[in-house]
Amino acid sequence: MSYAGGCGGFFRTSTAVILVLYILLVIVLRSGWF
Repeated sequence: MSYAGGCGGFFRTSTAVILVLYILLVIVLRSGWF
């Protein structure tokens, strides 16, 4: 991952991480692991 763009790049990276974690959470819940 490159942190190009300073704060803009930081917000973009953090948003991507949050989206990935949210998708993983949905997959886990749909799989019925919990």
